[in-house]
Formats: sequence, C-alpha cells, structure tokens
Amino acid sequence: MLIREFHIALQKRLSERYPLIQILLGPRQVGKTMAAGHIYDAWQGPKIMASADSPTPPQAQWIEHHWQQARLKGHGTLLILDEVQKVTGWSEQVKILFDGDRGQKDLRILLLGSSSLYMQKGLKESLAGRFELIRAPHWSFSEFQEAFGWDFNAYLRFGAYPGTVPFSQDETRWRSYILDSIIEPVLGKDILGQHPVHNPALFRQTFELVVQYPAQMISLQKLLGQLQDRGNATTIKHYLQLMEQSFLLLMLQKYSGSTLQSRISSPKILILNQALTHAYHSQSRLDQEPEWYGRVFESIVGSHLHRLPNTELFYWKEGKAEVDYVIRTPTETVALEIKSGRRQQSHKGLQQFAMRYPKVRCETWDFTRCLHFLSAGKL
Repeated sequence: MLIREFHIALQKRLSERYPLIQILLGPRQVGKTMAAGHIYDAWQGPKIMASADSPTPPQAQWIEHHWQQARLKGHGTLLILDEVQKVTGWSEQVKILFDGDRGQKDLRILLLGSSSLYMQKGLKESLAGRFELIRAPHWSFSEFQEAFGWDFNAYLRFGAYPGTVPFSQDETRWRSYILDSIIEPVLGKDILGQHPVHNPALFRQTFELVVQYPAQMISLQKLLGQLQDRGNATTIKHYLQLMEQSFLLLMLQKYSGSTLQSRISSPKILILNQALTHAYHSQSRLDQEPEWYGRVFESIVGSHLHRLPNTELFYWKEGKAEVDYVIRTPTETVALEIKSGRRQQSHKGLQQFAMRYPKVRCETWDFTRCLHFLSAGKL
C-alpha cells in the first residue's frame, strides 16, 4: 500500500491532544476510504468507523448515534465517518456535538467526503473555526511509478485511478469500469442525486462534450451550440461549476493581473484525470493525432501544476498569441509553454507575454523537462 502525503498528515494531526475536526476531501476512487481504514486498523485506542454511503441518505441522528458511541468509549476515541455529506443536516449536527465536547471529551474526529460542493457549504456555514481541511488529489505520475512501476506511456493512456490497474491489459473492460464505476456514480449520485438540476440529460451531454476539450479554451456559447438539448450559457457554466466542485475538471481563468478581468474570461478546461477523457475516445487516437496527444499531455502537466501548494494557475491569450500556463505563488509568477514534441507550436505567445509582463519569469518546458516535473512533483 502506497502511503500518500495526506495519509501522513492525517496520522500526525489525529495523534494530537484535542485536535480540531479533520476533513478529508477528494475525488472518488483515490484512496480516501482506504487511508482512513489503514489509520483505523493501526489505531491503538478505542475506535469507531461508519459510512453514510447508502441508497437512502441517513438523517442527522445517524451522526449523533455514532458520536454518542464514541463518547461512551472514552477519551482518545477515534471516530471516522465516511461520505458524511450525504447525511441530512450533517454540518449543523457535527457543530452541536463538537461544541458540546470541546475541552471535555478528547475525541479524534475524521470526516470524509467526495463532494466538495456539499462539504464546503457545510464547512462555511456551520463549522468555521472547528476544522482542518486535508485534500486527497488524483494520483500523480510519480505515485503510479512507485506503486505500480508504470512508465509515462501507461499513465498517459490509462489515467490516474489505481482501481483500474488490473484492467489495463483490456481497453474495453477498462473503459467500462471508468464509465460504470467512476463517472456514473459521480454524475448520478454525487451531483444529480444531491443537487437540483433542471435538465439531467443536458448536464450529462455537457460533461461528455467538455471532456473532449482537454487543455483548451472554450467559449460557453460555442459549447452550447454543440449540445442537442436547449439551455443557456448561465446554465452551462453552472453545470461546469458542479463538475469542478466534484473534482472532474478545473476551469482556468485568463491571467491579466486583474482579478475581475480573470473572472469574466472564457475558461480553459483542465481534465483532472485523463481517464475521464479516454473513456469516450479510443486510446489509439493518441498515436494517430499529434494535436490530440499534445492536448492530453498538456492537461496532465496542468493537473499536476494545480496540485502544487500555495499556487494559483491561469492561462493567457491575446488574439492568436497564447501561453499554456501562468503560475502565481506568494513569491513569484512564472509563465510556461509546454512542448510535448508531437504538435507544432510557436514561441510567439511567450515572447508577446514577456513584452507585456516583463517582471514575470518565462520558461519553455520540453518533453524531458515536463517528465522531470511529473516525476519530482515540484517546480
């Protein structure tokens, strides 16, 4: 079992005396429950672990019941509740129970969730000042190298869900697993099952279409024109936000030096796990279309840049001049041009960007430099 960084952070925080509530948030199928189970198995004191992932969402009494059981077990009890966002009124109930125990009962509380939308809403409204958030991202290339010995070509083609590794010799079976065991639960249960969406068919069409645009700037109006069902740009943007909050994609905004201008720009779509794109396309397209290979490659690099701590990620475009990524950290801003070696690209975009923003460091990363970054996990 690969011990991921968030796993180590959780173990350390839960071992502290009177810790805050620990919230573990991340996509489905990235090892959150497995890590929690490993922590549970290794816990030396009293412990309880339960999951709210059931066909009928539990009521708030479900949380109270398990919390009371933890209280009865005494100080130092570890309480792990999985998929807690599915419990009706979960955050209000947790607030009441946590505040009642503060400074009196030394419980170690770990809550897991795969829906950022509902977790974040509850955290902001009820649990401010009572929790620490730990994110479990999609698996990186370096983690797949360490855990499974994969080379980059395998990672590029099959994506970053560790549960699909046994099916990597059978593309048809692998694709069925992605569609049935990952995409459908996220769309059907995590989003449509918990959030009012007026037109579920349009929502699904939007997802299937948008994953065909990895690392590409997309006009919401043009996207709308390719959909069969009727809708409007506001609706489509809302659907994309739901997908983003469920860890399927990221909408990058244009770098301008102005927050307002960035927010009103057309987004550039990053697919956070390339398996989501390949679920709708034969992997042979990577070999046949250099432009497509370059887009998928660029999206992988972008998804890894997005994981870097204390960073903001943008793109830049003026007319035909474009820069793939602009990374802003507390200490510097860096503009990056990504070269996969498979498609023709010009340096003019980076040159024009440098003229407009002379204080920004500009770099071109070829395939070897990108692979070094993907393997090392740092700039």
